[in-house]
Amino acid sequence: MRNLGLAFPEKGRWARAKILRGVFTSLGRQIAEVCLFPKYTRENISKTVVYEGFENFERALARKKGVLFLTAHLGAWELSAFAHSLYGYPLNVVMRPLDNPYLDRLARDYRTRHGNKAVDKDFARGLIAAMRKGETVGVLMDTNMIPSQGVFVDFFGIQACTASGIARVALKTDAAVVPGFTIWDPALKKYRLRFDPAAKLIRTGNTPADVVANTALFTKIIEDYVRRYPDQWLWVHRRWKTRPEGELSLY
Repeated sequence: MRNLGLAFPEKGRWARAKILRGVFTSLGRQIAEVCLFPKYTRENISKTVVYEGFENFERALARKKGVLFLTAHLGAWELSAFAHSLYGYPLNVVMRPLDNPYLDRLARDYRTRHGNKAVDKDFARGLIAAMRKGETVGVLMDTNMIPSQGVFVDFFGIQACTASGIARVALKTDAAVVPGFTIWDPALKKYRLRFDPAAKLIRTGNTPADVVANTALFTKIIEDYVRRYPDQWLWVHRRWKTRPEGELSLY
């Protein structure tokens, strides 16, 4: 509720509570889907996840400079890479080890079952190597970072410490940054794995400034999706925990 108050000050408490109820419905739906992962196959995955805008991913992949799959904890993010691999497009998934070793083992098994590979979230060289081989790497870019790992950019009108790795790798390798989100569609009663056209990178020749500018661009793409589907984003995360020097905590 604190996050919703920060992001939507114009909404009343009941409107925010309605969004929050939707968040837990969305989480529950995704947990149920994850339990079914062992039963999904190439033949039946289309009953649960369908593509939208696939040509945008295909066009980016054809450049052979690598694809950075820009995504967030929105909709069914666990289904994104899983379904994409079942459709025949395995990718590298940036992830940190889960604190519980049993859940970590289970998550890695599910996430890599159909050709996906897990990449440590701090392994920048691995990302660059994957791009140079023309591979795809999925990155969840909507979590709070510490100052040494990110830069401050605007998110819902509030400065948020945000991972700058995608921007750095994209600028260095000229990889395509393709926004992709797996959203629940109540009319279809399925998830839509939506790919948008690759983001146009900002290049001024000033690398530090370009890193910040592109991180802000990618964050704005995520914010636009969260605004469209607010009841499918992970509002329980303290997104604005890290503050610029001198600022008081928001929590």
